Order: sequence, then structure tokens, then C-alpha cells
Amino acid sequence: MQNILLITPPFTQLNTPYPATAYIKGFLNTKNIDSFQMDLGIEVILNLFSSTGLTNLFLSCKRKPSSQNSVRIFSLKKEYISTIDSVISFLQGKNPTLARQICSGNFLPQASRFDQLDDVDYAFGTMGLQDKAKYFATLYLEDISDFIVECVDENFGFSRYAERLGRSANSFDNLYNELQKVPSYIDQITLPILRNRVEEEQPQLICFSVPFPGNLYSAFRCAKFLKTNFPKIKIAMGGGFPNTELREMKDTRVFDFFDFITLDDGELPLELLY
Repeated sequence: MQNILLITPPFTQLNTPYPATAYIKGFLNTKNIDSFQMDLGIEVILNLFSSTGLTNLFLSCKRKPSSQNSVRIFSLKKEYISTIDSVISFLQGKNPTLARQICSGNFLPQASRFDQLDDVDYAFGTMGLQDKAKYFATLYLEDISDFIVECVDENFGFSRYAERLGRSANSFDNLYNELQKVPSYIDQITLPILRNRVEEEQPQLICFSVPFPGNLYSAFRCAKFLKTNFPKIKIAMGGGFPNTELREMKDTRVFDFFDFITLDDGELPLELLY
């Protein structure tokens, strides 16, 4: 083997990079083993929460907005599409001067998440402009998230995806049955990004770090895609969730998706697999 691709599947906390793949890559560097890492979750979020992504989202509603909140968001779709790129740039620290506009109350479209604005001036005071703007931007994104869950993909969450399937991991049936379905809207964003990176890096081993139940479904969906489209690539899974929840695993169907599952020590198993 030559290249190893280390992946954190959707989703973990967006404001704090999950460190596992960085630590593993650092170890592999000391062994002169070529490796690459990607946070697939953040790449999916940046694709989804963009002007192009929201345009596609509003065109892809599988269910007609029924709640008053989702009807309002859909009616304001042009405002969301026109502001999303600026808001994401601000949250990435690339455009801090936007804070004043965001805090003005006239820049962002608002739905039900903004109903909780009581005492916001008391909370942030007169000196907390940047923090206040980040708070408003977060409410704005959470409004869009509520719309996604109601109208497009019920499994969506900023720091987790299809977490209920991971929480029932003592039985593989529910997860396996979900994987037999047509890929979800989020899957349809995730898999092309994965394909592009695999074609770019040409890895011989792909390792998924799965720290939480909210990463499990996406790891399996990606593994299934890789088995179908890149059958020569070996696939491994490790991380906190399999370490704790899959130790007593007896369902052999898991190995229709993964060639290896590593427990406890991430470094030595990968060195041996290499």
C-alpha cells in the first residue's frame, strides 16, 4: 500500500475540529507513510450552506412546508440564498466587519429561532458585537436546519446525522435496512465530494474515524459507495464509537462494508495494515 486517506464522516461539532485523524496523520508522518486527511462533514456543510447549495435545497423539497415556520422560511428563500455566503464567511473569520450588519436586525431573514431574543442586549452588552453577531448567525443557520429536517431530510443535524441508527447499534438490522434505501439528500452531497477526493488522492486504504453514533450511518453509507465504485480500495473503521459499542459485534454483514475494524489503539493497527 502507498497512500492512506483518513476521513471523519458527517457530522461532528463544526466549530471544533475533531482531532483523531490529525493525530493519526502525525503518527504516520513519523513512519514516513503517505497519508491525507479530510473532514467530510465540514465539506458537506460548506457545500450545503452556500448560495448554490440553498438554491438546490429549496428546489429539492420532498415534502411541502406545512408548519408556519417552514412556510415562512420557504417564502424568504431569496433572502436566505442572498445572505448565506456572507454569513458563512463571517463565521469562518474572513469577514468580521459584517458583525454590525448582522446585529442591525435588518440583514438576516428571521424565523422561529429568533423568538428567543429576550434580553439579548443584556447578555452581550455593548462590547460584545462579534459574539452577538455569531449568536444571530447561529440562529439563522438553525432556522435553515429546521427547514431541512421538516421538508428535505429528517435525519439532518449540525453535529450528527441519523444518530438514532447509531444509538441502536446493538442490532445492525435498522442501520442495514436504511443503507438499502436510496441515498438521502445529504448522502447525495456527501458521496460526490468523497468520489472527487478519492480520485484525487488514489488511496489504497481508507480509514473512517467514527467517534459518535451520529457519524456511524455516514461511515457505512460512504463505505458502501466505495465498495461499489472503488472495489480495490481497502476500508477500515476505528474511533470511539466502535471501541465502545462494537466490541461484541457478531453480525458478519458489517464486513460487507468494511475490511477491518480497529479497536483501542489506532496507530499500531494502521501501521500493520500498511
